[in-house]
Amino acid sequence: METGNEVLKLEELDPAQMAAYINQLIEKDFSRLVQLLYRLDVSETKLRTVLKESIGLDAGTMIATLILERIAQSKKAREQFRTDREIPEDEKW
Repeated sequence: METGNEVLKLEELDPAQMAAYINQLIEKDFSRLVQLLYRLDVSETKLRTVLKESIGLDAGTMIATLILERIAQSKKAREQFRTDREIPEDEKW
């Protein structure tokens, strides 16, 4: 995946595909994974907690779950603050 479109393409993956991709990044390009998590604004504290509590489980699956949660939060926030509603003339700048 290209870095610029990586976030958009992640949204198209199912959880198993995303977990496989995350595991691939863990093995081959960890700095890109860190950059992706930063770009998505995945909580570092939450990530550390989840990984510590789930020792022995698949890290890719756990990280994919956090990414999916964050993507859902972002979509919800965008919908709440969407400005395509009709604004009365007297309230326009």
